[in-house]
Amino acid sequence: MKIFPAIDLRGGKVVRLLKGDYDKMTVYGEDPAAVAAEFEEQGAEFLHAVDLDGAKDGDTPAFDTVREIVSRSGLKVEIGGGIRDEETICRYLDAGVFRVILGTAAVERPAFTAEMIRKYGEKIAVGVDLSEGMAAIRGWKEVSEVSADEIFTRLCTDGVSCVICTDIDKDGAMKGTNRALYRSLSARYSTNIVASGGVSTLNDVKALAETGIYGAIIGKALYTGDIDLRRAIEIGKEAEA
Repeated sequence: MKIFPAIDLRGGKVVRLLKGDYDKMTVYGEDPAAVAAEFEEQGAEFLHAVDLDGAKDGDTPAFDTVREIVSRSGLKVEIGGGIRDEETICRYLDAGVFRVILGTAAVERPAFTAEMIRKYGEKIAVGVDLSEGMAAIRGWKEVSEVSADEIFTRLCTDGVSCVICTDIDKDGAMKGTNRALYRSLSARYSTNIVASGGVSTLNDVKALAETGIYGAIIGKALYTGDIDLRRAIEIGKEAEA
């Protein structure tokens, strides 16, 4: 199981939100590239980055920060937040990111999403953020009428290589991940699924690894010290052996 340490970006800083609430934000670092370097030193291969301002407003204020992270590290960086057109996809790919994540666009513009998956293949992932089983959009400020089953079925038909699924109700709460949700998704859909939201302990990491899921994102628990990144990566590798 791949482990993705997470960096959420807002105003050029490393932050975490509680359940996606922009008014409940904690700053954990002033230098995102330095934080990424620390993750790399602990054995990380991947990095999950989110432009929170971009997710809410639909632009890319964190672009230069992400480019710096890529240039200063050897990490495979995936980036989401505000990526809603092909020009932005190309800018990030040209900057050296590993893959870009479509979120709101995947819900509101299925034809565009299918075209980008066809054109860019594994360079495109989709972020499906769920609130009570429905897909949330615009930085989790709105909940759509698209169900989890509807969007997962469509994306698999489109040939998506990876879906990053966040349980909003668990995100940042440090109360454990939704193991039943990810076990069900992993069993029902053929695409690679990355679990996000509420991964709070090494027991959560172990439980997710046992589901056979492709990957897990760890955020707040790394910053609070509740999860040792080196050990989490070891658990992930043991599951793949």
